[in-house]
Amino acid sequence: MNPDALPFSQSCENNKDFILEVLCQAFADRRAVLEIASGTGQHACHFAANMPWLQWQPTELPGNLPVLQPRCAAYTGNNLLPPLALDVRADPWPVAVPDALFSANSLHIMSFPAVEQCFAALARQAGADTLLAIYGPFNYGGQYTSPSNARFDQWLAQQHPQSAIRDFDAVNTLAGRAGFSLQADHEMPANNRLLLWRKV
Repeated sequence: MNPDALPFSQSCENNKDFILEVLCQAFADRRAVLEIASGTGQHACHFAANMPWLQWQPTELPGNLPVLQPRCAAYTGNNLLPPLALDVRADPWPVAVPDALFSANSLHIMSFPAVEQCFAALARQAGADTLLAIYGPFNYGGQYTSPSNARFDQWLAQQHPQSAIRDFDAVNTLAGRAGFSLQADHEMPANNRLLLWRKV
C-alpha cells in the first residue's frame, strides 16, 4: 500500500518522538510490549523500529483492526507482531501480558468503568515488575491543566457522554489497587503526561 494512503493521525505524528525519548530509557531492560489501543499503528511501527530489542504487540478493538492492520503490514522489521483484537473489558484477556505495556490517548476515550476493568485485568494478569506506560491528558486535583484541555474535554463529551479526561488521582488509585506503584510522571508537550507504573 502507498504510505500516503495509510490511516494517519496527526497527533501521533506530533508526539511520537517525545514519547520515544522517554520509553527508550524506561523500556531499556524490557523484552516485549503489549500496546493497548494502537489506533493507526504509527506509534507501534515507530517505536518498534527505534527499539529493536523489543517485541511489540499492537492491539485494537475488533472493529478497529482494519485501521490498524495496513500500517503494521507495511512494517519491514521482524519485531512487530501481527495486530490482535483486544477489548480491555474482556475477562480474561485473550493475550498474555509481557513485561511492559503501553497505551496512548486511550483512557479518555474509554468509559470510566472500562478503565476500571482494564486495571482489574492487569491486577490478575500482569506479573511482578511489569512496567505500564500511559500517555495522554490528565486532570490534577479535579482541575484542568490548561484551557485547551478544558475545551478538549467539552469536545469529548459531545462525541460520547462517557468519554472524559481522567483525573490523575483516580487513575493512580486504580493502579495502586492493581498492585502498581507510580515511578514517574513526565510532563509532555501539548498539555499531556506520560505516566509510568511498576507492578510490585
